[in-house]
Amino acid sequence: MQIRRYKHFASVVGLVLGLLCAVEAAKVNKHKPWIETTYHGIVTENDDKVLLDPPLIALDKDAPLRYAESFEVTFTKEGEICGFRIHGQNVPFEAVVLDKSTGEGVIRAKDKLDCELQKEHTFTIQAYDCGEGPDGANMKKSHKATVHIQVNDINEYSPVFKEKSYKATVIEGKKYDSILKVEAVDADCSFQFSQICSYEIVTPDVPFTVDKDGFIKNTEKLNYSKERMYKLTVTAYDCGKNRASEDVLVKINIKPTCKPGWQGFNKRIEYEPGTGSLALFPSMHLETCEEPITSIQANIELETNHIGKGCDRDTYSEKSLHKLCGASAGTVELLPAPSSSANWTVGLPTDNGHDSDQVFEFNGTQAIKVPEGVVSTSLKEPFTVSVWMRHGPGAREKETILCNSDKTEMNRHHYSLYVHNCHLILLLRQDPAETENYKPAEFHWKLDQVCDKEWHHYVLNVEFPSVALFVDGATFEPFLVTEDYPLHSSKIDMQLTIGACWQGGNARMSQFFRGNLAGLMIRSGKLENKKVIDCLYTCKEGLDVQLPEEVASAVKVAFNPNQSLLTVEGDDIEAFDKVMQHISYLNSRQFPTPGIRHLRVSTTVKCFNEETCILIPEAAGYVMVLQPEEPKISLSGIDHFARGAAEFESPEGVTLFPELRIVSTITREVEAETEPEATEGAEDDPTVQETVVSEEIMHNLDTCEVTALGDELDGEHETLEVDQAQVQQRGLEMTSSNLGLVLTGVNTMANYEQVLHLIRYKNWHTEALFDRKFKLFCSELNGRYISNDFKVEVSVIHTANPMDHANNAMVQPNFINPVHHASVDLSGHNLVNAHQASVVPSAATIVIVVCVSFLVFMIILGVFRIRSAHQRTMRDTEGGKENEMDWDDSALTITVNPMETYEDQHSSEEEEEEEEESEEGEEEDDITSAESESSEDEEAGEPEDQQGASRQQQLEWDDSTLTY
Repeated sequence: MQIRRYKHFASVVGLVLGLLCAVEAAKVNKHKPWIETTYHGIVTENDDKVLLDPPLIALDKDAPLRYAESFEVTFTKEGEICGFRIHGQNVPFEAVVLDKSTGEGVIRAKDKLDCELQKEHTFTIQAYDCGEGPDGANMKKSHKATVHIQVNDINEYSPVFKEKSYKATVIEGKKYDSILKVEAVDADCSFQFSQICSYEIVTPDVPFTVDKDGFIKNTEKLNYSKERMYKLTVTAYDCGKNRASEDVLVKINIKPTCKPGWQGFNKRIEYEPGTGSLALFPSMHLETCEEPITSIQANIELETNHIGKGCDRDTYSEKSLHKLCGASAGTVELLPAPSSSANWTVGLPTDNGHDSDQVFEFNGTQAIKVPEGVVSTSLKEPFTVSVWMRHGPGAREKETILCNSDKTEMNRHHYSLYVHNCHLILLLRQDPAETENYKPAEFHWKLDQVCDKEWHHYVLNVEFPSVALFVDGATFEPFLVTEDYPLHSSKIDMQLTIGACWQGGNARMSQFFRGNLAGLMIRSGKLENKKVIDCLYTCKEGLDVQLPEEVASAVKVAFNPNQSLLTVEGDDIEAFDKVMQHISYLNSRQFPTPGIRHLRVSTTVKCFNEETCILIPEAAGYVMVLQPEEPKISLSGIDHFARGAAEFESPEGVTLFPELRIVSTITREVEAETEPEATEGAEDDPTVQETVVSEEIMHNLDTCEVTALGDELDGEHETLEVDQAQVQQRGLEMTSSNLGLVLTGVNTMANYEQVLHLIRYKNWHTEALFDRKFKLFCSELNGRYISNDFKVEVSVIHTANPMDHANNAMVQPNFINPVHHASVDLSGHNLVNAHQASVVPSAATIVIVVCVSFLVFMIILGVFRIRSAHQRTMRDTEGGKENEMDWDDSALTITVNPMETYEDQHSSEEEEEEEEESEEGEEEDDITSAESESSEDEEAGEPEDQQGASRQQQLEWDDSTLTY
């Protein structure tokens, strides 16, 4: 029985071994899987399932295999497909095997697809089988097949309009085929969903319609008086019936019947100083109402005749302007601004030169005499006369501008410039000569400018016998020249007058001028060149234009000399508009004259049909030049100092302004920053103020004047001096008088500061001099902006013994003197007797004596009070505690210490003396070191004595009436 069991087990084992051997012998993977060569698929965006044509199936010819595993028999079909592999970069798909035995698989998207990003995808795919055995050895791969997948769109986006809003302008009474076009777009990728199929006007009851292409037109004629503007709401639909996400607003303006003229013209144009050029017509265009135009001409005129002398120019003195323009030296100004050094124009009416040029008015009864020495009596040829003049139609009498005639006895005119019947006439009588021949004597010019009531600049270059006249930079030849004999020789002095002619024989003025004059100059010995003449006349404001390159050849532009008139010509309306839009106003002054400049544009056009040609009305406006920020010129430095007498008497003298600083600032208002909650009611709150900000600026100066306060300078023993070479090196001029010193010339603040540092005061008679005061001020633009008055006081330090000081200068330093010389009046220029000053003691000495006496008195008083207090304490001790605790205070009497009243009075006297001492110390500034030490000891000791006295006064009273 047991043997039989062993035989059965052996047979089963043999069968299994045989099967294993058979399987092992047959386990060979011979064939590759097979798939189609090309696949086409469709997938809908936002979905992952791909529909392939043909379906994805891989086939394998290998027979099915069976093999045992872990004592179990497993049957596995031959040629199973284990997977698919996709080849390509960033392929958003994956292939999955559904059935290994059949090789069926699918392709699906890894993530949601977006058709708008990519409509098609192409990649390759490959199948592979499971190989041989459980470890998949000898795995076979199929060939690579190409897969094309198209992403189908869904209507996920709505139409969106290209513009946020649309606007158009139409003329009333017309029906338009198209007024404007609205356009929307759809972001969907497919043709069906991305196309806009229709537009619709949502606003009801409007006379407009829109077609499928977005063109809007009116359905009836529009009336400006009925409606000036229509607001339409338009929407759009795509072919999938999706409506626009947001409707669009369309504004249609109705214009009245077309009127030709300039459109977009702003009548008020504000110009802020220092901003450069400002476009005058940035949005202007010419409306021709569709009339065919052959040519256009426009004249743009800027009226500046009321500003200064015809336009805005620098308001420096005429002499400074000549120098700035490059004129050589030797120019004499006959109508200067009134000042201490040139006061002959004081009586003439003037505008004071604050905002614009300084001009003088002559009303037919006024004239001035030029002092002797200002101009030489006989002009040396060649010479130049220049003047600004405004003159209207006058009477038939002669009106004299400038005249040099006999001062006494006779009425001969040696030379003169006058106006007669709108003629400008120069009279020039020659000096006596050996030959008594006729010579040219009167030169006549007939000029419209003489009587047009406008400012004009006249320059006469005289080089006998020829005379050249320049009016506003243009040359004019005389139309008439008359001759006369030279004058007879005489020894009569001559008188130069302005505004009339002096009649020496009658001792009165005649031939008065009626009009305005400014900048009358004479230069002897040299002619003015054309460059300087043009510079003097050139305005600092005017019109300007920068032609665009694309229209430079199509339009012609021309200016008048002072750029107040601009002419534009062309035939292309579009190019003409561009040129007009580039016309600008420019004012190059740092501080221009504020006010209105009227602006006019006059236009003429030519048409193909002259009968129906349009007329362009004149366009008028104005430029408002705003008030510039006024600079505040500040002078600062040491305003009080003392020097030894030897320094005043030395050749170098004493420097008046060693640490002078010149600073100019402007003040601007800036709105203060506040919290957002606070700004809501700030507009209605009158307490809200603006923050003032000060800003330092740089500009030129034209005058600085140093004057002596009190008595005038005595040229015999004192003077103000400055190195003339240093002044000229910095381009300045200096004049001096007994009043002080004046620096002139347009130059930087730094150069003026450097020259002022060099001014020195010298005095050769300092024995009786204690102090000297001076005042300095500077100005810009001929007095338009003036600095503060900077006053300097210089004190003279005298030694105790003038003889010792003279013999031995090294005994005592100049700034440390033991003795003071005081005078009654310390203001202005103090001169007293030297002997008397040496006898009278100084205030400091008196103070020292009083203080020492008071100190001795306080010591004695203190000893006395200490002794009295000690005795009173002993009596109180002997009286016992009963007397101390039980007293009758009904008869208590408090008496005032008479010494306390004395001390109060004495202390008040001491304070008054100390105040006098401090005031004298501020003016003299000559306290010695010894006095300083004694005063410090006094101040340290006085508080202790006063405190001890006050404590004793609190403890003492009169107890004589007390009952025990």
